[in-house]
Amino acid sequence: MSFLLRVRRTPDRLLHRLRRRKALEALRGRPQPTTLLVLCHGNICRSPLAAALLDRELAPLGIEVQSAGFIGFNRPAPDEAIAAARVHGVDLANHRSRIPTVDMVRTADLIVVMEPAQRRLVCERFGRRARDVIVLGDFDPVRVETRMIRDPVNESRAVFDQVYERIARCVRELAKTLSA
Repeated sequence: MSFLLRVRRTPDRLLHRLRRRKALEALRGRPQPTTLLVLCHGNICRSPLAAALLDRELAPLGIEVQSAGFIGFNRPAPDEAIAAARVHGVDLANHRSRIPTVDMVRTADLIVVMEPAQRRLVCERFGRRARDVIVLGDFDPVRVETRMIRDPVNESRAVFDQVYERIARCVRELAKTLSA
C-alpha cells in the first residue's frame, strides 16, 4: 500500500471503533425494520451477497430484504462472484441487477450501503435521512483500513473471497443487532 493511500485511510482506521459503537447504538435505538434495502454501485457483486446473507439471517424475524444498484439493469453476477458466494452458501447464478426505484428507497425502513458516498447519494437523490442509511463496513468487528466495502468487480477470485468474507462478518454483526 502506498504511503499516500495509508495516510488517506488513517481517519477510517482511527475512527472505526467509535463509528462501530455509534452504528450499533443507533440501530439498537430504533424500531426493528420490516423492510431492508441493500445498495451498491452495480448490484452484481456486493449488495446481492449482503442481501442474501441478511435475508437468511433475518427471514425468521419477518424482515424483507431487497438489493439494487445505482447503475445497470439486468446484468448477471460475474463468475468470480458466483464462485465466491457459493463458499457462503449463496447462489448468485440467477441474480440479475436492478436499479432502485423511488418507491423502493422511500419505503425501506433501513438502507444498507457499501460506501459513505453512496449514503450521501441516497440522502440527496431520494430525500432519505442519514439515520435511515447505514454503511455496512461500520459494523466490521475487526480493525479496518477503510469503512468502504471494496468493490471487487473485475478483480481476482482472491479479492472476491476477501471482500465476501468482510461482508459476511459485517452482516453477522448487523443481523445480531437487529435480532436483539
